[in-house]
Amino acid sequence: MDWGLFAIFLAACGAAATTGSMFMPGAWYRGLSKPGWTPPDWVFPVAWTVLYLSSAIAAARIAPLEGNAYGMAFWAMQIAFNTLWTPVFFGLHRIKAAFVIMAFLWIAVAGTMVTFFQLDWIAGALFVPYLVWVTIAGALNGSVWMRNPKEAAQPTG
Repeated sequence: MDWGLFAIFLAACGAAATTGSMFMPGAWYRGLSKPGWTPPDWVFPVAWTVLYLSSAIAAARIAPLEGNAYGMAFWAMQIAFNTLWTPVFFGLHRIKAAFVIMAFLWIAVAGTMVTFFQLDWIAGALFVPYLVWVTIAGALNGSVWMRNPKEAAQPTG
């Protein structure tokens, strides 16, 4: 693996992760009705650390390969939507808009995984947990939207 490429992709993941520290869940999120299967708060930073490392490793494996254009385009798309979701949900409190972003994130992660599998099975496999996590996160976002119709209609951000 090219460690320089890994560092570049990890820096992009770090930029996305920074939104998590800039837009913390806070009292607004704690006050929302959430399903009983909501993961405990400590799970989120642990999961994202693993997912960002896996994503950077996968991208560093794919970047030097011939025929990587779609894979790299999907990777760029997923990190952009990933970066956007946190400030929209936690910063602006736009639950419905965040759900739409999450849907596009899911498509981008699935596209990344499929195109990576076509080039390198390890890189594709590294995206499987990410797709599972985004599926759970999307279901959680959707559930919060449905359980909190007043907050969804009247963002407080």
